[in-house]
Amino acid sequence: MTETPQDSVEATYDTIAKHFAATREYAWPEVESFCASQQQSSTDSKEIGLDLGCGNGRHVETLSEKMSLDSIVGIDLSQGLLQTARTRATNRGFIDNLELIHGDAGSIPLQSNTVSIAVYVATLHHLQPRDQRVASLSEVARVLESNGQALISAWSTEHDRFDRDRGFDTTVEWTLRDGTSVPRYYHIYDPDEFRSDLNTSALSVIETEISSGNCYAVVEDNR
Repeated sequence: MTETPQDSVEATYDTIAKHFAATREYAWPEVESFCASQQQSSTDSKEIGLDLGCGNGRHVETLSEKMSLDSIVGIDLSQGLLQTARTRATNRGFIDNLELIHGDAGSIPLQSNTVSIAVYVATLHHLQPRDQRVASLSEVARVLESNGQALISAWSTEHDRFDRDRGFDTTVEWTLRDGTSVPRYYHIYDPDEFRSDLNTSALSVIETEISSGNCYAVVEDNR
């Protein structure tokens, strides 16, 4: 069977899962601010939160703490990272309303129009090629409710470590405790390209910003 780019990402993060998760303790302030800004519905409809590319569950924890959600779904391509998220959720007491799913951000395993709020950070830039990234953004639009919003981020050329003006593909090494280097694929977005991909997808952009070397966008379904 031919290996896909997603297979490579999965294998990479399964290899580094425990070490990677141990370095990702705290939620990003941009995620905390986004959650704090959300107006929740007063209807009787069930409210579902989604963390797409949930990693070790740090932003699932933020959704649990800051939002009054009926349930939260965390999706990640790495079984190793999902295990770290399960352990974190169990130890910190937010496992009861959490469902962790092994899945691909390019084809979200959820029904359409079911998600009230979504967080999709530091994951889009691992997808390749561009068509897959745009398709993934459209998948976010598909699962969002008509009044639902999502926060999306990707690494940007605005980061201090890059001296480039245009988006480009690269690999960034992750070094394990034993000194082993594991290459990770990234597409580094330039801000105009990030907005272009969002606009090409089925999402509507509410606002964008650059923060801590990342492109961020608050989006909703384009209906």
